[in-house]
Amino acid sequence: MNSQQKELHYKIENRTSKKRWHDWKWQLAHSVRDIGTLQKLLGITLSKKQASRIKQTLSKFPMSVTPYYLSLINIEDPENDPVFKQSVPSISELTINSYDMADPLAEDKDKPVEGITHRYPDRVLFLVSNTCSMYCRHCTRKRKVGDIDFIPTKATIKKGIDYIKNTPAIRDILLSGGDPFLLQDSYIDWILTELKKIPHIEIIRIGTRTPVVLPYRITNQLIKVLKKHRDIPLWINTHFNHPRELTASAREALAKLADAGIPLGNQTVLLAGINDCLRIMKTLVHKLVQNRVRPYYIYQCDMSEGLDHFRTPVGKGIEIIEGLIGHTSGLAVPTYVIDAPGGGGKIPVMPNYLISWSTNKVILRNYEGVITTYKEPDSYEAIFCDRKCAGCRLQLQLEGASEYKSTGIANLIDDYDTTISLTPKTNERAKRRKKYASR
Repeated sequence: MNSQQKELHYKIENRTSKKRWHDWKWQLAHSVRDIGTLQKLLGITLSKKQASRIKQTLSKFPMSVTPYYLSLINIEDPENDPVFKQSVPSISELTINSYDMADPLAEDKDKPVEGITHRYPDRVLFLVSNTCSMYCRHCTRKRKVGDIDFIPTKATIKKGIDYIKNTPAIRDILLSGGDPFLLQDSYIDWILTELKKIPHIEIIRIGTRTPVVLPYRITNQLIKVLKKHRDIPLWINTHFNHPRELTASAREALAKLADAGIPLGNQTVLLAGINDCLRIMKTLVHKLVQNRVRPYYIYQCDMSEGLDHFRTPVGKGIEIIEGLIGHTSGLAVPTYVIDAPGGGGKIPVMPNYLISWSTNKVILRNYEGVITTYKEPDSYEAIFCDRKCAGCRLQLQLEGASEYKSTGIANLIDDYDTTISLTPKTNERAKRRKKYASR
């Protein structure tokens, strides 16, 4: 615990306890939900006008912030702090434009059963929790924020599992919510166990913001549960938006997950006044890869109601990607996407590096502005495909190849081969052995 965290804990309970502060359930139980508690814990006094505006916003869009995340706010300049802006209501949230939508991604329209959004052919979004550790001000599901927090019953979850089971095209499941890690360990274990029984499931992804706003949730017991289910690959995507969020506690949580052998990705939302700056984004992606987290997406902020003040022009996102590609390692460059309004899915939006092309050349430019020519092959004949895959004998060998099998003396040298001697076929003793064995 740092000094600010100790001070916060003392104000909450009139004492300090590292054990209780690091208890994720304690953190949730003491989440800050009103402006009075916010000012008291931070030791700040907002103007009457600002406090009144926040209360007005709270009547429509509630607030809930963990003491941990609150402790990251720079109290010397809270109103310009990226953590403050992501967690404390703003009067701007009440500005609803004609083009704003309650459900911009049409998740409810692509819902075959409760909790399932089936938009892409081979994967589904499975909402297994309606509870979050914090109400992010930029949440795309803002329409649901403030609903009664609840955990879907096993009967409801079972309907989603049955839909997946009866839809063989689904090979990939994204567990989201709310936050799946707000479920109890035993419930997470049960869901993963049930999903693993489905033969056509190849991968399970979990989307969580707990490493950012509630890193103490990543307990040794949770890690034990997750490691138990690694026979079907588990991937975890988290949601860091600013370098300040990568604290020692957050890094420890990420290390536990990575050490458990779970691949980690990150999805950042481009937010005006928070991370719409190349230097901030470059620092963020560098810190992520240092902590074994692959920057996966930068999202253009969705057109949800109350988010207009967070949205930037698309050109700002392209500017940031332009400043990353070539200027840092490709591993640290996320894909910039717009999640299409109306449920069209994620559309990559990238700088244009292909300047022109003809029948035998393409003209490209690199990150420095160098323009170059790539010569196409003079003769390229595509292999004729009659679309009869079952009888394909050309290239359609989709299974992993058999590993190289040694012959001759190499049989005796290779440790993986059990051969201990080589006997010529003309050997008379070998012939007699076969003769005796046939009797």
